[in-house]
Amino acid sequence: MKDKALSRRDFMGAAAAIGAFTVVPRHVLGGPNNTPPSEKLNIAGIGVGGQGGHDLRNMESENIVALCDVDWRHAAGTFRRYPDARKYYDFREMLDKEGKNIDAVVVGTPDHMHAPISLAAIKRGKHVYCEKPLTHTVLEARMLADAARQAGVATQMGNQGQASEQTRLLCETIWDGAIGQVREVHVWTDRPLNGTNKWYWPQGVDRPQGNDSVPETLNWDLLIGPAPMRPYVQRVYHPFVWRGWWDFGTGALGDIGCHSIDPVFRALKLGYPTSVEACCTLVNDETYPVASRVTYEFPARGDLAPVTLHWYDGGMKPPRPRELEDGRRWDTNGALYIGDKGKLYGGRLLPESRQKDYGKPPQKLERSPGHYVEWIQACKGGKPAGSNFPDHAGLLAQVVLMGNIALRPELKQDKYLGTKLLWDAEKFAFSNVPEANKYLSKTYREGWTL
Repeated sequence: MKDKALSRRDFMGAAAAIGAFTVVPRHVLGGPNNTPPSEKLNIAGIGVGGQGGHDLRNMESENIVALCDVDWRHAAGTFRRYPDARKYYDFREMLDKEGKNIDAVVVGTPDHMHAPISLAAIKRGKHVYCEKPLTHTVLEARMLADAARQAGVATQMGNQGQASEQTRLLCETIWDGAIGQVREVHVWTDRPLNGTNKWYWPQGVDRPQGNDSVPETLNWDLLIGPAPMRPYVQRVYHPFVWRGWWDFGTGALGDIGCHSIDPVFRALKLGYPTSVEACCTLVNDETYPVASRVTYEFPARGDLAPVTLHWYDGGMKPPRPRELEDGRRWDTNGALYIGDKGKLYGGRLLPESRQKDYGKPPQKLERSPGHYVEWIQACKGGKPAGSNFPDHAGLLAQVVLMGNIALRPELKQDKYLGTKLLWDAEKFAFSNVPEANKYLSKTYREGWTL
């Protein structure tokens, strides 16, 4: 049946029924659930030409048995590295043919393909490692978290810093009361630009004219996947530069937010926000704006005070704090925590003299064996990985992606200009701007459904 756009009634019904779809528990399928710690996992990589290939190189303690990519030229280096792995263009064909041989999959595709691939693997009882920001839409992130919980598979999102010593020290310093109650946090990145004002990937641009010949090594239909079909134009959408396009990527916030906002979530024990609002440079229907500022408001959590989280990208950042000494760099990427009793920047108290007097906080958190090792151990029956979908990554991704909804061109018109989107977590909807709720999900191209 041909897919169609969801009405609000359809959408709310779908949201309410998220937990009702059928997932085969992994203990029924055998294999992954019963993999002894002494045995190696059989891992398949999907989207291996870039970050996905890097992920696999960190998993070479296991067996890399199958590889899938829509562009075999772009993936050639990874193919050469694992010459015995069977190769595919279509992940669906790979999962069908290799199902009995695969324990786990690594997903390193463009953002719009994360949910279709990850959910297909979870439904087959496979463990999943998926790159950030986990999904393309808020509803997809919730679906993946619920599906992973129901199936009992081991999952991990690719925000590698979550396993770091720096993240743990940050949490322990804040929990030790070193800066008092934290009521305000600023997080910023230079992306999509870099420090020399050159593009990592373009944003704020319109769709180009033209229709180039598709290279023989590229399956353009599979790259488009559930997005609306468009002509291939060389070096405009692929590789990597897909990040800035609404149909394929999640912009600077999606790219970096799950890295740099992750410590904020952990240290301050955040959940859903009560509101999100945004301002930005000119925005269009094709690409994310060149620069934006997104503000989330979070309620009190037990004894913890309400928090306002400010996100900046495109080179914007908050004012330099007066406690930062002359000569110290106010970097183009960073995070500033403001408490009742002080400030933290770069994981250190300001000014530096105060950090030297403070030293290290009491240790309260177990240290990680490594981001990738966490997931491999979880696949073999160990404890859940630190950024598993049900307990952490699903919620973090939902909140990050809510910020992109506030940037949508339709919501930047005069009617909504300056409007906070008020979030009702119980109803899984924005309560004051119904038009925003359609962006919690999306329309999938015919032949592509979750």
